Amino acid sequence: MSAHCQLTGAKPGFGNHISHSHRRTSRRFDPNVQRKRYWLPSEGRYVRLRLSTKGIRTVDAIGIEAAVARIRARGGKV
Repeated sequence: MSAHCQLTGAKPGFGNHISHSHRRTSRRFDPNVQRKRYWLPSEGRYVRLRLSTKGIRTVDAIGIEAAVARIRARGGKV
């Protein structure tokens, strides 16, 4: 699975490594994606999400129920 946040939609960015001699080669900037398990009381089960650290802070702020609703509104599967 790619480095992709289910809540915020954060995806890898692309750029260049630039050496001391200024040669450029391609590189990827991956978001800090973690697998996190949350208890979803409305469904009586745990859900495992792939979230960036910003996504984890968002869940802490708005709650897991609202976060799952946002993921499903974006067309994501939970």
